[in-house]
Amino acid sequence: MNAPIIITAEMGKADQVWANALRREHYPADRNVVDAHITLFHRLPPDSLDEIKSRLSTVTKEYPVPDAFLSDVILLGNGVAYRILSEALLAIREDLASGLQGLLIPQDQVPPRLHITIQNKVESRRAKALHAVLSRDFVPRPLVITGLAAHYYRGGPWDRIGSWKFRG
Repeated sequence: MNAPIIITAEMGKADQVWANALRREHYPADRNVVDAHITLFHRLPPDSLDEIKSRLSTVTKEYPVPDAFLSDVILLGNGVAYRILSEALLAIREDLASGLQGLLIPQDQVPPRLHITIQNKVESRRAKALHAVLSRDFVPRPLVITGLAAHYYRGGPWDRIGSWKFRG
């Protein structure tokens, strides 16, 4: 495969259903080609697939399920997302990043601002309106993270390579 690889954190089933419903409701339908997700790495080289799979397997066996929280609703300019706070998930990502040194694009060389995008690529006034509505009733809460997943990116829907569950 010549398509780049994306690494995501996987949500628990109830959180995935919730985030997907919001995304279906608010993301432009013609651009909503993937499920709601938490991106950890945007573009890894496909010729490193064996190494990537090995590292994902190792790290998910070494770490327990990370604690994570939805902390607030954030405005992305032309979209809206839920911010995720998780020192544990960032530590896991850093462990992966150190093992993948030399394979990372500049965007992936810095720690991400963890989030779940539920709206993007809309007019800013529409994003501001949704942000106001969602912020009004938002209460911070735990978010379940169950594992990590790898996907091929081809410009449209992702092709799933596999997923790895955290221990315990």
